[in-house]
This record gives sequence, C-alpha cells and structure tokens, in this order.
Amino acid sequence: MTAMKIKVGAVPRGKPTPIFLDLFCRSLIILCTFLSVILSSVAVCDGHWMLAGRRMFGLWYFCSLEEEEQGSQSFKASSNCTRHLEEAGVDGLGVGLAVCRSVITLAVVSAIFGLELLVMSQVSEGRDSSQRWTLGARLVLLAGVMAAGGVATFVLLLRASATLLGFTLTFWCQFTATFLFFLSGMAAQHIQHIEPLLPFSGHPEKV
Repeated sequence: MTAMKIKVGAVPRGKPTPIFLDLFCRSLIILCTFLSVILSSVAVCDGHWMLAGRRMFGLWYFCSLEEEEQGSQSFKASSNCTRHLEEAGVDGLGVGLAVCRSVITLAVVSAIFGLELLVMSQVSEGRDSSQRWTLGARLVLLAGVMAAGGVATFVLLLRASATLLGFTLTFWCQFTATFLFFLSGMAAQHIQHIEPLLPFSGHPEKV
C-alpha cells in the first residue's frame, strides 16, 4: 500500500484580494458616466453656448441683444432670437450647428446605452458580464469621440468671435461631459485588462 503524504502550504501574508477596490473603481466609472450624461443633456437642451458682444450663439438659435429706451435715462435689454442662423452673418453656421447638435445628441444616446450595459454587467456573471462591460466601455468612449467632434465643430465655426470668457456655463458643462466620457471610457477599458488576484484557498495539497 502506497503512502500518501499530505502537504499543507502556509497561507501567504501578501496583500489581500482587491475586491473592494475593483468594485469601487467600477462604481466610480458608472457614476462619472451618469454625471456626464446629465451634464451633456443639460448643455444640449439649453443651447446657450457663447456670447460675443451683443450676440448670443446657441445650438438651436441665434439671438441679438438690443436696448430699448424707456425713459430719459432708463434702458431695458431685450433679445431678438431666431432659428434662421444664417442671419448671424457667419458662413455655413446653419448647416454646421445642425451637424454639431446632431453629433452631440447621438453622443448622449450612445452614452446612455453604454451606461445601461455597464450597470447590467454588474448584475450578471461570467462571460456575459465581461462582454457587456466591454461593449459599454466602447459605447462611452464613442460618445466621447462624438462629443469632442461636436464641440470642436462649434468652436471652429465661431473661431472669429470666440473668446475664452465668451463661452457660457452650459458650454463648459458640455466640455466637462466630453472629458468625463473619455475618462470613463478609457478607464472602463483599462480595468478589463487588470487580472484579479485569486485568493489562496488554504486547502491541503496532495503530493
């Protein structure tokens, strides 16, 4: 009868498995994506993106600010807005802004679907979870590319009148959302390449 030796390995005293850190990172990515969707949606719906003197350029309309005299020394400011963007006197502004708002709207839609896949990956297991997370990360990254293209188109169209202080709060909301789209998408893709550390089982090993 052969003898069987049982060898019990000592439990290593290394770093514990970073399960909490992995969950924290994934939750932070989902939260950043959610905030990006909110910021971009507000920026697109509001549309007031730049002021240049007495003119306001938006995604949906162009406004000219006028002062109406009410008395000997009192004035009241009024705005004259129109959807005919060609009246702003900028070549190709109507077509350019139509492309800009369409691209940014598609970016928000892509980010919403990406966010849904990221969330669904956390309630599934195995290969399905990994595939949903990867596809969601790609959609969020695609949203960042489209949003950046829309912002760049807006700035290039109005580069003659654009000033750093002329951009409104909603423009900076869209700029921040674009940055967060890129950050969340790249972080979500990168975290998939990090191999989790397997915990030591502690069971005796037969030799």
